[in-house]
Amino acid sequence: MRRLKLSLGIPAALFVTVAIAYAATEVPAVVQMPGTQPGEVSTLEAPTKCDNCHGGYDAAVEPAHNWRGSMMAQATRDPIFWATVAIAEQDFDGSGDLCIRCHSADGWLSGRSTPTDGSGLSENDAFGVSCDLCHTLTNPDGMEHLGEQFPPFMAYSTEPHYGGGQYAVWGGSEKLGPYDDAAARHQDMKSQFHRSSDLCGTCHDVSNPVVGDLAHNNGAQVPLAPGDFSGVLGAPVGEQAAFKNPPYAYGIVERTYSEHVASWFYERPLSEFGDLPEELQAGAIREASQVGDYADGTVRTFSCQTCHMPPVTGPGCNKKGVPIRADLPLHDLTGGNYWMPDAIQYLDSLGRLVIGGGLTSDETTAMNDGAIRARQNLAKAASLTVEGDSVRVVNLTAHKLTSGYPEGRRMWLTVRWYDDVGTLLTEDGAYGDLDIQLDGTPMTVRTLLDPASTHVYQAHGAVSREWASQLLSLGYDPGMPVAFDPVTSAITTELGDVAAQAPGTNHESFHFVLNNVVKSDNRIPPYGMSYDEARARNALPVPPDQYGNPDSDGRYDYFDVVALNPPVDAAYAEIDLLYQPTSWEYIQFLYLANDGSVPFLASTGADLLEAWQATGMAEPEVMASATWGSPQTPVCTPTEPSELSCDDGVDNDCDDLVDCDDADCGTASVCLCDGDGVCDAGEDCENCASDCAGVTSGRKSSRYCCGNGVPESPEGDGTVCDGNY
Repeated sequence: MRRLKLSLGIPAALFVTVAIAYAATEVPAVVQMPGTQPGEVSTLEAPTKCDNCHGGYDAAVEPAHNWRGSMMAQATRDPIFWATVAIAEQDFDGSGDLCIRCHSADGWLSGRSTPTDGSGLSENDAFGVSCDLCHTLTNPDGMEHLGEQFPPFMAYSTEPHYGGGQYAVWGGSEKLGPYDDAAARHQDMKSQFHRSSDLCGTCHDVSNPVVGDLAHNNGAQVPLAPGDFSGVLGAPVGEQAAFKNPPYAYGIVERTYSEHVASWFYERPLSEFGDLPEELQAGAIREASQVGDYADGTVRTFSCQTCHMPPVTGPGCNKKGVPIRADLPLHDLTGGNYWMPDAIQYLDSLGRLVIGGGLTSDETTAMNDGAIRARQNLAKAASLTVEGDSVRVVNLTAHKLTSGYPEGRRMWLTVRWYDDVGTLLTEDGAYGDLDIQLDGTPMTVRTLLDPASTHVYQAHGAVSREWASQLLSLGYDPGMPVAFDPVTSAITTELGDVAAQAPGTNHESFHFVLNNVVKSDNRIPPYGMSYDEARARNALPVPPDQYGNPDSDGRYDYFDVVALNPPVDAAYAEIDLLYQPTSWEYIQFLYLANDGSVPFLASTGADLLEAWQATGMAEPEVMASATWGSPQTPVCTPTEPSELSCDDGVDNDCDDLVDCDDADCGTASVCLCDGDGVCDAGEDCENCASDCAGVTSGRKSSRYCCGNGVPESPEGDGTVCDGNY
């Protein structure tokens, strides 16, 4: 496959390479972005040093355990991240730098993001979005603390840059946080920025500077004005779109922060919770509203931190004399990815993590706790209400539902229709087994079987016909795969096909570093999302006439009403809203599109596929449920006067108790033996030989033969089994 290899200041067209292509050792100008640059601050301290004070004392409140269970902590281990970087490096040499910038900030700031495939990172760079990164962030507007920024890398153009990983890092030894009475064993400074959603925007508005500067539409819903970008490969650093515009203005990848800024919730005091519609006074919104203002009197808002770092009561470290706080931020940073901890642990068990292998028991326990929290988070994110022959889906978050990196994430309704005797008639949005071919080998995967039968909420990127033509003119291979058949795995569309389409068209693609169009985005907006603000920030639904079709100055609906299609003879339906963090289609793409031309990451697609298959294939999670119609209560006809058959799984006497749960079976031998390896009261050699082995003396009818030293309880003397009972 032909691909671009760029060098700073040298025309890119001179660097087209074929087949094996190694990662860039110098970051191309078009990939570089403002903010603190590599080598401008001291090495960030490892979280293991922070553990000395901030861990090991109370898993319910301490920062260390909860942070380790977050995907922030696992950002460098994440196998989807590395499989995606592999394709990005194939597609545009040097683009891995913009990924590593957030996923391994320590490595990036220390100059180890080159080569840009991550091969220069050390094991000390495996801590993801680390403690020291967050606690050295400053507001790039420079109004509170001055982070290290030097021209032309100032993360401030027409306004501060909150996004794109364009962080402004404090250069001193102090740790920054929201308190002025920390009683810390290190230097510290109070920072109001750490209570602001703007801080979180640093990495949660993701923009692609490559298409932002080079693609005909700047990868935006609203293209930039002439002069706000260079449009030329090899232009001097500082002329690109990333230096002349805030990150939200170009190169759409994800817009979680912008979705929040455009909503009613941004900088809104919790005290205004009562102004919300009644159906929104529930779930995650209600939970956030209950926590009250900060202990120092500062008004708390519906910020990212309020939801994703909720306050708990406890000390922030394990040293004497530190304050017990009622507003200690829980550093759990929970999102919705309940599956990734399993995938990471699976690959770690095989020694095949790209970086960060050798997980400790503390780390795996924290990750498993994080997965539980993620499932709990999802259960608070939405509500379902049946209204006649429709169902109302309400977004109970302060950003789109769903949000975050869109590739492979999806949410949908599954509706199981039953007749009046409980027979399943049909299922809309069924998830199940699909027989496919991969590399000529038949296999079965689990996926959404018929997307057309239901309503799927997701966002899809695409490559436009015009941008595809530009890429061909730059030397890209017209045979580069753009899309694959999900069943046969055959290439269905190549780059040359997209370039040959009609003008103004595009084709869906998972090539995130080349995608310059949002083809579709029907994710549910948050309450009060402003059309004007969302348009300015490139966060509109696609098409933009969804969810109430607001005009300028209008606001989008925060809910969706989906028509149901009851089949003939349907008496009732069970409706679930499902969320899946990673789809088969994305896993397949990352496997098939990896051509091995980036040797360090050549196996990442195959490793991810194996981990996905081995850990449940990211089985979807139920977020909310509702019922259409009225299920018929089955009529129970007794077949026994009392429960006599105690092992048939049937409620024979119609008292709503089955087998051993029914007191009538209390003396049945099948119910006396619990098979737990301990000879309990009522178990003996006759009815429970598996638990009561080893002693043969005593009266046969009731001897209590507890082997292996278990006390002979019925005798009452607490001695070991002596056969006297």
